[in-house]
Amino acid sequence: MIAIARYLSLFISFTLFSYVSSAQIDTTVLKNFVPVLRHQLFHDEVKKEQKSILNYDGKNDNQFDITSNDEINYLLTYAVKWKVASVLYNIEKDSTLADQKKVFYIRRTATLLANLQKNWKAKKADPMNLPAVLQAYEDCINLDEKGENVEGYFENLSYEIGNSVFQSAAFENNPGYKSVKNLLIKKYCHLHPEQVFRVLTENPDVPFADSLVKTVAKKYPEALYNYAQAGNKLGAIIRNIKDDPFVMTVARMAVNKSGRLYYPFLENLISGKITFQSIDSVRDDSVAYYRLLVKTRMDYVSRALNKDTAYGFRELGKMLETKAIDVFINTINGLHEVDNPNIRFNIIQALTPEELYYLAVYSDGIIYTSSFVNGVYPLMMKKIRNRGDSLLLNVKFDRYRKFIKMAAGYNTLGNFLSSFPRHDDATILMKAFVSGLEKTNSLEDGVDVADSYASISETMMPVAQEMLNNVKDNYERNKAAGNKRGTVMYELLYKLFLSADTTQKIDLSKEFGIPPIYSVPYKLLANDSGRVVMEVFFYGDKDGQNIFEGFKRMFSPAIWKIDNSNPEWITINSIKGKPVSIYANKPLPEENSEDEKAQKDLTEYLEKNKLNPTVTIHRGHSYYAESTIGQMFPSSKIVFLGSCGGYHLIDDVLKKAPDAHIIASKQIGKTAINRPFFEQLMETVRSGKDVEWIPFWLSLEKKVKVEGFEDYIPPYKNLGALFIKAYKIAMGGTEDDGD
Repeated sequence: MIAIARYLSLFISFTLFSYVSSAQIDTTVLKNFVPVLRHQLFHDEVKKEQKSILNYDGKNDNQFDITSNDEINYLLTYAVKWKVASVLYNIEKDSTLADQKKVFYIRRTATLLANLQKNWKAKKADPMNLPAVLQAYEDCINLDEKGENVEGYFENLSYEIGNSVFQSAAFENNPGYKSVKNLLIKKYCHLHPEQVFRVLTENPDVPFADSLVKTVAKKYPEALYNYAQAGNKLGAIIRNIKDDPFVMTVARMAVNKSGRLYYPFLENLISGKITFQSIDSVRDDSVAYYRLLVKTRMDYVSRALNKDTAYGFRELGKMLETKAIDVFINTINGLHEVDNPNIRFNIIQALTPEELYYLAVYSDGIIYTSSFVNGVYPLMMKKIRNRGDSLLLNVKFDRYRKFIKMAAGYNTLGNFLSSFPRHDDATILMKAFVSGLEKTNSLEDGVDVADSYASISETMMPVAQEMLNNVKDNYERNKAAGNKRGTVMYELLYKLFLSADTTQKIDLSKEFGIPPIYSVPYKLLANDSGRVVMEVFFYGDKDGQNIFEGFKRMFSPAIWKIDNSNPEWITINSIKGKPVSIYANKPLPEENSEDEKAQKDLTEYLEKNKLNPTVTIHRGHSYYAESTIGQMFPSSKIVFLGSCGGYHLIDDVLKKAPDAHIIASKQIGKTAINRPFFEQLMETVRSGKDVEWIPFWLSLEKKVKVEGFEDYIPPYKNLGALFIKAYKIAMGGTEDDGD
C-alpha cells in the first residue's frame, strides 16, 4: 500500500508539473511586469482571488497547502502564483488583441478563480485540478482570440475541468459556446444519471433530451413517471417519445388520473401479460384490485427467484401495503369492539390463504392482536387446510421472516409450526429463519429475527435454544469467511438473545457502545437548568379529544399547575419536587388541520426557547405515529409510541433520536395501561430518580389489572430497536431499506 501511495503521489506530481511547466516564462519577468495603468484595477481583481486561494487552507502563509505531500503543495502554489500571472502576462503582451478584449479576458480570469473556490467549498470540484483548469483556460483563450471553435477542445476535457473553464464565461461569444454547453450537460448526465430529469427540466432544448430520457428511464422509473406528468417542455418530450415501449407505458400511466393504480403492474403491462383494460375492470373494486396485486406479487417473486427483478416491484409492495391496511385491516381493527366475528371479519371471508397471508405481512405494527389471532390467522389456516408448509411454498417464502416474527409476537408460532406434517421441515424453516441475513439488502430481516426471540423464549424454549445455536453457527461461518456485515449482525444477535435472560448479566452498553438499555439516568433527562421537558402529541379526531380530557385530569392541583392560556397548547408545570414541564398540544379539529398547526406551532415555540424535550409521548392512533416521529426532537431519550408500527417506524425513531428508549405496544393502546404508565413516569422524574426499567415495569405490572399489558414492550425487551442501534454503531453508518 505504501508503494502504491508513493506511485500515485509521483504520478500526480508529474501530471501537475506537466501543466505548470508548459509554456513557462521566467518568473523574474513576471515579477517585474507592470500592466498599463488603465488595466491595473482589473489585475487587482485577479490578485484578490489569488490571495483568497492561497488562504483557502486556513493559513495566511502565502502557500496553497491542501495535501500532506510537499511536492504537490509546491506545484499547486506555483500554479496559483505564476501560472495565473503567466496567463495575464500573455494576454497583455498579445498585440493582436484589442484593449477591450484584453480587459474582458482579465476579468474573466478573476471570475474563473472565484468560481473555483465556490465549487471547492461545495465539493463540486477538486483543488488538485487547478493547474489543469488554468492550462485549459489559457488554451481556449488562444483558440478564441483567433475566432476558432473551442468545442473540439472541450470534447477531450473531463466534465469537471471543462465546466470550470466554461463557468468563467470567457467564451460566451465563441461560435462553439452553445455546443460546449450542451456537451457539458451530456458529460454531467453520464456522470450523474440520477440527475438527468432535473437537468433536463432546466435544459429541455438540448438535442439529445429524448435519448437521455430513454437511457435512464428503466433505472429511475419513479422519476420518469413524475416528470412525465409535468406540464412543461420535458413532460412533453417524454410523452412524445414513440420508439420506446417502456417510456410510452409509463407516460400513458402518468397522464391518467388513476396512474398510480397502474404502476404496480408496469412489468406485466410492458410484456403484454396484462392490459390497461384488464386493470380498469378491477381498479374500482377494492377487493378485486387487491387480489390482482397479490397475484402480480406472486408472479414477480417467482421471477425474482430467477434473478429477474420486475420493474415496479418495490412500488407493488407499497401499493399492497396501502390496500391491505386501508381496505381490510383498518376495517377489522375498527370493529374490534364487535363481538360477532361474522360481522367483524366479514370483509376478509372471500380471500384466499395467500391473500390473507399478505394482509398479515403488510400490516405489521398496524394489525391489532385480536384481528390477527381471531381473524386473519385462523381463517388463513382453515383455508389452507391447516398446512403452514403449503402456504409458505405457495408464496415462495416471500417475506416469511416477517410472518414468523408476527406469529411469534402473537403467540401463534407454535400452532403454525405444528401444522407441518414433518417436524424436520419446521426445524429447517426455523434454521433458515436466522440464516443468510448478511445477504439481505436492509436490516429489516435482522430486526424481525431479533424481535421474535423474546416471544419465542417465553413460550417455546426449545425453539429459542435452537435459534441461539443457529445464530452462533452463522456467526462462526461469517467470521471464517471474513464477512464483516454478517459477523457484526450475528454477534449482535447472539448477545442480544443472551441478554434477554437477565441472569446472564450481559452488559450491552459495554459490549456494543450503546447507551444503557436498562435505565435512563435523571441527569440525561434534565436540561442545563435542571428542568425536564416533555412533549405530548394529541390529534383532533374524536378519540383524541376524549383522551385529552382524561389526560388533563391526571394532574393533581396539589402537585401540578396547568396553564391553559395558549389557544393551541397547555403547559403543565410541577410545583413540588424537581422542575418538570409538560407541553401538550390541544386536539383541535383535524378537519381543517388545526391540530397539525397546533403541533407545529408548539414545536417551533419549544425550539425557539431552547426547551428541548427529552420525553416524547404519542397519544393517537398508530396511523398518526409517523407525524409524531417527524416532529419529535433529536434530544428525546424516552419515546412512547403506543403502537409498535413495525421495523420502519422504529428505525425512523432511531434516525431522529438515536439514544431513544422506545416503549411500544403490539395492540391498540389502553387508557387503563397508558394512564398508570404516565403517572409513574412523571412521578419518577418529578422525584429526580433515574428511570430503572426492570423495577419500573414490575411496579407497573402490579398496578395494571387489565388484559393487554403483555402487549406493551419495555425498552430492554425491544430487541429490534437495540439491534438497529448496535448495528449502526458497529458499522459506522446506516443502510438503505429494502422492499
